[in-house]
Amino acid sequence: MDGFNLYDEYGAQRDVQSINKLRIPRLVPVNELTVEATTKKLYDKAHVYHINSISLNSDDETYLSADDLRINLWHLDSTNECYNVVDIKPANMEELTEVITAAKFHPQHCNYFVYSSSKGTIRLCDMRAQALCDQHAKMFEEQEDSTTKSFFSEIISSISDVKFSSCGRYMVSRDYLTVKLWDLNMDSRPIETYNVHEYLRSKLCSLYENDCIFDKFEVVWGGPSKYPFEKPMQNYSLPYSLFVFLNSLFVNIATLVSTLKHSI
Repeated sequence: MDGFNLYDEYGAQRDVQSINKLRIPRLVPVNELTVEATTKKLYDKAHVYHINSISLNSDDETYLSADDLRINLWHLDSTNECYNVVDIKPANMEELTEVITAAKFHPQHCNYFVYSSSKGTIRLCDMRAQALCDQHAKMFEEQEDSTTKSFFSEIISSISDVKFSSCGRYMVSRDYLTVKLWDLNMDSRPIETYNVHEYLRSKLCSLYENDCIFDKFEVVWGGPSKYPFEKPMQNYSLPYSLFVFLNSLFVNIATLVSTLKHSI
């Protein structure tokens, strides 16, 4: 359909003062139906580095965006300004030891959010405490066994994704070889750890040489269940271990495709 009075052929709104005649819309036959997305608002000039996460707040008014070194808080109605809530950029970039890998708002409490880092830590921040959340409320980290530490330990411990459960009590994180389930009330260690890529531990040298060791994987919760070990599907409840198995299956396929791509 074309011949609109208030919009041009690209969908942009026309200046009312420039309209000097009335046009009658008409249907134009097309060979195939195409669906295109149009930009409604543009939030820019706030990030210098690659944006790795966007998370909508539970108040449905604000959202956060995160890059490697900063996390910004936006209001949906304001496109030209935002508030910096986390900034880990050092004065001297040679002193940089970690980067932000993912960020997520709490599903129920609009003042809480978490962000993960390349050093395998997850920090819970409370925006009520201070405007700049450089001081976290809690830090979730599992102490590494010194006997198994290797050259690749820091690389494979980098958390690529973190998600809250729908009830907000639990978190699930994803690193290169494991999926970990965390309780917000216990920050010393995860309550469950699932090895999904353990067979790759002996192949880390080859994966490092073809850069596959730097691949990032996501993780999701199975449905709106309030229980961390169940995933409702129709009239059945699947155990969380089955969810991890399915996640591992898809990830293994993705790793295989990536390895073949680098080998060709």
